[in-house]
Amino acid sequence: MSNSESRQRGATTVEFALIAVVFVTLLMAIIEFARWLSTLELVAETTRLGARMAVVCDLNDATIKTRMQAYLPMLGLADSNISIGYAPAGCNKSNCQTVTVSLVGATFTPHIPFLMVAMPVPPFTTSLPRESMESTNAAGETNPVCN
Repeated sequence: MSNSESRQRGATTVEFALIAVVFVTLLMAIIEFARWLSTLELVAETTRLGARMAVVCDLNDATIKTRMQAYLPMLGLADSNISIGYAPAGCNKSNCQTVTVSLVGATFTPHIPFLMVAMPVPPFTTSLPRESMESTNAAGETNPVCN
């Protein structure tokens, strides 16, 4: 093996190392972006679930927030991150018209080792018209959605 072939082999190794670092970094960024989009979709679905539960379960049923938190364990939601509102204000199950469920103040932390910065999740809101708003009906049957 000549001296120029040895130098060329070393240059190839250095070029590969430089390209590999850029490629792996780009690949990690793509994976984290996909996780971010997946989390946003899951947050939207979770607010829909919360709104659906709120229109068929008792007013301010604790199961609603518990179930929403269980769907998003990676965000570590507290009760303060989930807001359930009934309109008009101060209504009861017979005169409420709409239910609004919001998720605010959540943060997403990527798994990139050098970028461990928590990114805020934008607020999500879902509103639905009132339905039964009863966890247990007049016949004493429990609504399976409210369990």
